[in-house]
Amino acid sequence: MGGVRVKVSERCLCTLTMVLVQLIYALVNIFYKLAANNGMSLSVLVAYRFIFGAAFILPLALLRETTKTRSLFTFKVFLYGFLAGVLGGSLGQNLMLRSLVLTSATFVSAISNLIPAITLLLAIAMRLEKLDWKRKAGKSKALGTVIGIAGAMLATFYKGPAVDIWNTHINLISDSSSHHHIQAHTYDASFLLGAALAVVASVLYSIWFIVQSKVAKEFPCPYTTNAIMNVSASIQGVAYSLCIHNTDWIQWKLGWNIRLLSVFVVGILGSGVVFTLVLWCIRKQGPLFVSAFQPLMLLMVAIAGSLFLEEKMHLGMVLGAMLIIGGLYLVLWGKNMEMEDGHMEDSNSTIVSGASMQVEE
Repeated sequence: MGGVRVKVSERCLCTLTMVLVQLIYALVNIFYKLAANNGMSLSVLVAYRFIFGAAFILPLALLRETTKTRSLFTFKVFLYGFLAGVLGGSLGQNLMLRSLVLTSATFVSAISNLIPAITLLLAIAMRLEKLDWKRKAGKSKALGTVIGIAGAMLATFYKGPAVDIWNTHINLISDSSSHHHIQAHTYDASFLLGAALAVVASVLYSIWFIVQSKVAKEFPCPYTTNAIMNVSASIQGVAYSLCIHNTDWIQWKLGWNIRLLSVFVVGILGSGVVFTLVLWCIRKQGPLFVSAFQPLMLLMVAIAGSLFLEEKMHLGMVLGAMLIIGGLYLVLWGKNMEMEDGHMEDSNSTIVSGASMQVEE
């Protein structure tokens, strides 16, 4: 019974942690908008994000995990960390942002909500997750993933009438004329390229969850793994931004303004803190558990936008939020049943083995 209580409390802690992660991601999205509105290049912001993230997490890794890393760190672990920095760091971020420019925010949001389904398929293919259709747990996980995606799609594509839930009269973007306009695009070559980039970025993020699951099993040191990811992503991000902007050093200039605050928040919170929390949750609950919270970010961003940017909430978002929460509940319920079934099987096997030993005596 004690083991069951520990598992339940651990799952509750992981659930609360992932809700916190999505809240931080919503905050990161707000600061992305604020920095872009100030004229800052998003590729430069991505580079700064991982530079600040590395500066934050490296000292923690050296202080807290020095003993562990000496005995467990291998070249294979380094390659996993480097690959994770590429997939979920510089490459994934820049592809998604480039896709946003070529298509629209609505389209990119819709495609990114396919990440849980892609992660589920990859996890099943690599035997990191089980999907037994004969059991309620398997059906619950699959159905919850589909419902969550459906809710995100509904919130993305159906606007509906405005719902006046609250009005804070706060708008952090006081100047309505942004330097980065997202315009409607026709289905031309640019749109198709942007769509392809969005799909590739979503697949990369799904593989990123799988890679983190692999490295978490072999190297249970989230601070050091996160440090490797941030350092590699910062090098790649700087190289990419220099290729894009060449010697336009004005884009790299930071002052005591919203740019510095933005890179501070998205770097330290969005990379330094969040990546560590995600690694810990993946090690405890697996990649599907973590990816299942992805549609929740759409709801968090909408709430944050209505609170701080005077963005209107609409009926489509409210209905989609209900489906997202319902789908997430089904996934968590399925994971809970799956773990309880596994615990019961272990208990039964222990009882049987104990009985057989007594018979032999």
